[in-house]
Amino acid sequence: MVDGISRNTLAILLVEDSPRIAERLRELLTQEEGVRVVATVEDEPAAIRALREMKIDLLILDLQLKVGTGFGVLESVGARRPRTIVMTNYSLPQYRERARRLGVEYFLNKEKDFERLPEIVAQMRAGMN
Repeated sequence: MVDGISRNTLAILLVEDSPRIAERLRELLTQEEGVRVVATVEDEPAAIRALREMKIDLLILDLQLKVGTGFGVLESVGARRPRTIVMTNYSLPQYRERARRLGVEYFLNKEKDFERLPEIVAQMRAGMN
């Protein structure tokens, strides 16, 4: 056990600037066994700090933040970042391509793909073992 988290638990950092959406995401994610949202932050500097200070297995990242952007987070932490899911209302082709180039595994539209998140996270958790 590390930091109170079992090795079989998927530790998630949620980066979302809307408190309402962050709460919905936490509720959705914590329904899954073996999943724990270890922190929720709302801006680029806090996300970068959390990624440097905590052991995170999965980053769920919004692109438009109160301060900075999700792309700024990805570029700042580079290859040291955990597996990543982008969830955004801005699913423009150029954003999708940029995210792909930065190694993002899933690029989801909040409006269309919100309910897919638990299934995707469960698949990622299964891949940990």
